[in-house]
Amino acid sequence: MSERYFVTGALGCIGAWIARLLLERGVTPVVFDQGSDRSRLEAILAPDAMGAIEFVEGDITDSAMVQRALAASGARRVIHLAGVQVPTCRANPTLGAMVNVVGTLNVFEAARVLGVERVVYASSAAVIGLGDDGNGPVSERGGGEPTTHYGWFKRTNEGNARVYYLDCGLSSVGLRPLAVYGVGRDTGVTSDPTEAIRHAVLGRPFGIRFSGETDFVYVADAAEAFVACADRAPDGAHVFNLHGETAQVTDFVGLVDEALPGARDLIDVGGAPIPIPSALDDSALRRTVPGVPSTPLRAGIVETVRRFVELKERGWWADPTSRRAGL
Repeated sequence: MSERYFVTGALGCIGAWIARLLLERGVTPVVFDQGSDRSRLEAILAPDAMGAIEFVEGDITDSAMVQRALAASGARRVIHLAGVQVPTCRANPTLGAMVNVVGTLNVFEAARVLGVERVVYASSAAVIGLGDDGNGPVSERGGGEPTTHYGWFKRTNEGNARVYYLDCGLSSVGLRPLAVYGVGRDTGVTSDPTEAIRHAVLGRPFGIRFSGETDFVYVADAAEAFVACADRAPDGAHVFNLHGETAQVTDFVGLVDEALPGARDLIDVGGAPIPIPSALDDSALRRTVPGVPSTPLRAGIVETVRRFVELKERGWWADPTSRRAGL
């Protein structure tokens, strides 16, 4: 039997890319997710690869269900991505807390009971908020207070992870990306740059709802970071920023136009900047877990355009009633 990783929320964007990476390494991803929509996986996997994934449908807020699924998986490493984004947390804070906080506690508790080696979980740069930190990149100790329920929920998870290490010796890593982009990124405000590329490939106008500068992380790099931390992080309760390339949203659009001439005419940029520092210092991650890749923004955009063009040529969006219409 190949090595097995228990991955929650792997029907989402980063999770799909993690599953792809694990499959490429000959590892079995055991995917625990409440949904049944596999379109993000289908968009980036070869047709015959899906059968190598073990799917478990379950609710992250059900502690007994999480523990049973983790026990049955036989996995020694957990990558926890299940969660809801800023808009959902804003509209329904109670639901956001149940999924993002209670769900994370359920994962840690199951990992403790079953003696799992390490939990790597998705935190977020939203835990930082804006603060008086000068003009340089912000480290894990910098920034102000979160400005969203989502950010506070993620900060709570970081604190709870530390308590699990102090009380039980359960090691963990929380990763804090900001604006992840790439095929499959289609929910949350920071999905807008990716959605702009997709719409441009389809010849449709799209408005990005934020302006200014932000920290863009290519999704394949994010996947590599999660798996690298699951494999090689030292003992402890670690929290690491995940930096890609800091750029103005208008410059992002300009690079899209280079890769797809005429795209600039279809993409509008408006709204206030994201209230999170636009440059994250991830030197702690790269010092502690060497080898995490960092794709230049231009290269990541070129690859994203290429993949969307391939999907279009495959007739991916031919059925407007399909879930694929929103990917």
